[in-house]
Amino acid sequence: MNFEPLKGVRVLDLTSVVVGPVCTWRLGQYGAEIVKIESPEGDLMRGLGGLSPTGQHSGAYLHFNRGKRNICLDLKKEGAGQVIERLIASADVIVANMRPQALERLGLDAATVRAKHPDKVYCLITGYGTDGPYAGRPTYDSVVQAATGMAGLMLARDGEPAYVPMLICDHVAGEIAAGAILAAIVERRASGSGCSIEVPMFETMATFVLQEHLAQHSFDPPVGPPGDLRLLSPHNKPVKTADGWISFTINTNPQVRAFLKATDRQQLLDDPRFTNVAARARHVAEWFEVRGAPLTSRTTAEWLDVLRAADIAVQPCHTLETLPHDPHLEAVGLIGFEQHPTEGRTAAIRSSIRFEGAYPPRRSPAQPRGANTCELLREIGYEDDAIEALLSAGAAQAASST
Repeated sequence: MNFEPLKGVRVLDLTSVVVGPVCTWRLGQYGAEIVKIESPEGDLMRGLGGLSPTGQHSGAYLHFNRGKRNICLDLKKEGAGQVIERLIASADVIVANMRPQALERLGLDAATVRAKHPDKVYCLITGYGTDGPYAGRPTYDSVVQAATGMAGLMLARDGEPAYVPMLICDHVAGEIAAGAILAAIVERRASGSGCSIEVPMFETMATFVLQEHLAQHSFDPPVGPPGDLRLLSPHNKPVKTADGWISFTINTNPQVRAFLKATDRQQLLDDPRFTNVAARARHVAEWFEVRGAPLTSRTTAEWLDVLRAADIAVQPCHTLETLPHDPHLEAVGLIGFEQHPTEGRTAAIRSSIRFEGAYPPRRSPAQPRGANTCELLREIGYEDDAIEALLSAGAAQAASST
């Protein structure tokens, strides 16, 4: 069966780069029709996301924009504003991640849109919200990682700050926004009323950090230093083997005993520092020095067999080269291949969520800029001569003319 709870919902996608496209991609996984509005300059991620055969669709752009129809509009040109207004009228949900000031200048902010269309769900994804001292400032994922203390966690652990080498804040905030939109759609179906949603990346990711690492400072007065000292241990890293690295976690008392036996450390079985959860919490530095020590007496494959036999959660530490070939991912078919209209044979990553025993079908490949301009204009009431006038004036562009 096709599980498409959002079938019939049209989402107008006024987003670019990562955080917004991730949000709308997720809504598309649930069956929503996504209409992506792109400027003649194009989404920055078309080139910023890496090299591609034609220079039009980076790998990242392909994956974040799957299943979306594309209309290319130049909002500086006469006539484009009327097109946007018709598209808004035809949509159920509007998602934007432009700066609030830019949206206000264009008349595309939540207040303006919902004054005309109170039944619309409008979601603004921002760096810092609209009501604090940072409101309206530009930001990117790495800046948010620093501002929220994520990079500072690396400073506490490793002695210098560092970024997580993926756009983790964009992904998380995008998924949070998709969840908020789903909640608003449920309410809209019950009441008929729309909703204005605001998802600030800074507060969202700061909340994640503080929920874990406020820790002992959650109490007044504090009962210890801030931070989960297990996660901040310099030994909290993959462990070296004879030919690579493995990653494992041991939390319960039976797991700890099994680990000590499997790694020939029976002399520590009755060590009072490690016999129970409370003792290991009091002696967290010493415990993580034990569990983080190199295991170079055996290969990765050998350690995987030993630790799995002891029912310990363990996996190899993959690289970007090895991850696509993980036997589990290959068996469940996470990555497939398809023929893209301009890029040739390309990887296609399916949804990781299964409904009623089946994964949602892979939606159409990411489209060239303006691929659906003419058909979308027809759908919102433009006749062929009016479409030709918009194309000639540069207010709209179609793929064949870009």
